[in-house]
Amino acid sequence: MAGKDKSKDLAERGAQGKPVRSSRDEIAAFVGKARELAAMLPGSGERGRLIFALDATMSRQPTWDSACQLQAEMFHRSAEIGGLDVQLVYFRGFGECRASKWVGNPDRLGELMSAIDCRGGHTQIAKVLAHARKEAARKRVHAVVYVGDCMEEDVDRLCAHAGELGLLHVPLFMFQEGHDSIAERCFKEMVRLSGGAWSRFDSGAADQLRDLLSAVAIYASGGRAALEKLSGSGKGRLLLQQLR
Repeated sequence: MAGKDKSKDLAERGAQGKPVRSSRDEIAAFVGKARELAAMLPGSGERGRLIFALDATMSRQPTWDSACQLQAEMFHRSAEIGGLDVQLVYFRGFGECRASKWVGNPDRLGELMSAIDCRGGHTQIAKVLAHARKEAARKRVHAVVYVGDCMEEDVDRLCAHAGELGLLHVPLFMFQEGHDSIAERCFKEMVRLSGGAWSRFDSGAADQLRDLLSAVAIYASGGRAALEKLSGSGKGRLLLQQLR
């Protein structure tokens, strides 16, 4: 698979001459606000269920290790607010697409992610979506997160799968690394059909990735009402603007 454009597009901060808080302060404020949401989570005792899907093909190798570390940190934060089980799904190589068991322990999830290495091959997003549909038919899945940089499949087929997830009330959160225009058009249509949201991140935007994934973890645990309470999170606002 050909390498993709990994150029940086870091979010601008400090507009209108306002003081810019450090990244550490912003993350601390985000997590602190998330803890306050625990009392607002649904009272049914139902744990949120999130499928976390990764493109593990060779084009993502340059950023794989750092992305795994950041993603693991996000799941630790979601554990702090309680009520989130995650299933890891990834594809790579020649037709390899695997799913883990549902995991509620962020340490165990980190172990699973660290055992994956990137291998050359084409994208298999359709398999990921078909798997998510089967899981949602058995028991509710609150969200599907996908992180990838390109798309090499039939667009109409992927959009049909996305629409099916939308009927099951499973929003897709597509996080795109790089600037592949074909992938961007497809991902945006998929999130429209599923009722989810699209956003871009790149390997240099560590805080951006943390905030994006943390916002989705909050959504999966507490729904839209919980995400709306994250008024201090720019990424939370961006996701809300796209969610139906």
